[in-house]
Amino acid sequence: QGKMWAHTVGFTVLPHVGGFLGWIINRKEVPVWYEKLKKPSWCPPRKMFPVAWTVLYTGMGYASYLIWNDLGGCSSKAIIPLGLYGAQLALNWAWPPLFFGAHNLKMALIDILCLDSLAIGTVCSWYRINRTAALLLLPYLGWLAMATCLTIRIWKDNPEPKPGKSE
Repeated sequence: QGKMWAHTVGFTVLPHVGGFLGWIINRKEVPVWYEKLKKPSWCPPRKMFPVAWTVLYTGMGYASYLIWNDLGGCSSKAIIPLGLYGAQLALNWAWPPLFFGAHNLKMALIDILCLDSLAIGTVCSWYRINRTAALLLLPYLGWLAMATCLTIRIWKDNPEPKPGKSE
């Protein structure tokens, strides 16, 4: 029973690790750089992001535990469903350093478009295994849709300076 509890907590906490590290590494760029970007009127307030990600990461992590448990742990049946999850989580964690750290809006956009595909693939692969787990990812897909649209708008509205021209 104790081992099951530890697995549940471990899987649930895991997505928060990358999110927290991304926040620690990039938090100084938000007031300095991000606030100066042109953003659409529908951009959520800054205070909403940590709340949303806490809820989303918790749901994702618990859902991944459900899949892992239903497939009997790290079995051959788990390679694709958990591999898709791991790949999309890696791209999720890569977005803040690309966007906030490197200020590379184009690479952040490419990252989030690939992330969208992997997240959808994860939901589709999980649906056949555990519908609850797949449904727990739906708010995440909704948030990713908004974040993708926001990334596209910020990329379009804040063109990179041309080489040789200073601003």
